[in-house]
Amino acid sequence: MPSNPRSNGVVHLIDDDEAVRQSTAFLLASTGLPVRTYESADLFIGALDSLQAGCIISDIRMPGMDGLSLLRRLRELGNHLPVIIITGHGDVPMAVEAMKAGAIDFIEKPFDDDELISSINAALDYYDNVASREMEVSVIQSRLRALSPREREVLDGLVTGHPNKTIAYDLQLSPRTVEVHRANVMTKMQAGSLSDLVRMVLTAK
Repeated sequence: MPSNPRSNGVVHLIDDDEAVRQSTAFLLASTGLPVRTYESADLFIGALDSLQAGCIISDIRMPGMDGLSLLRRLRELGNHLPVIIITGHGDVPMAVEAMKAGAIDFIEKPFDDDELISSINAALDYYDNVASREMEVSVIQSRLRALSPREREVLDGLVTGHPNKTIAYDLQLSPRTVEVHRANVMTKMQAGSLSDLVRMVLTAK
């Protein structure tokens, strides 16, 4: 029996072989994974605007847009859902090329059920980590935008490692004024310490 999969995230399965689509979709559904099937890469690209988050499984060889071309097209469009490539034995060099282009895994046919589920779990974990980081960066950038120009200058001094007196001298302010700006920066950035503040700024870059 396949190992238990993650329950969140939709698996988008692209394969021109109807029998493969049906059998793989049945396997995924039986293990609790939501799955959407597409008989061509072009149909999948056409549905991108309404796509649910998750991962993509695509055959490497398909009429029209093949799996490698699909991967490149997704990256051009700024879509970074993790992609697993399904390949026949003779297509391994092409699958390796797909990995270099950004696919996170390739699985040879006939694939083992456990191997597929394990790869999907890894892809969903990868997506969660990327999405979590993107959300963290977005929150930090929003806080940075809330800083006044002077607070941002004080922040730059703090991140550089300058003490209050040096920042005051550089900005031609009193040390007391710098202390006030520093407190405001810490509050607006929701930083508990200077090291926390530095980590936020580095994360947002």
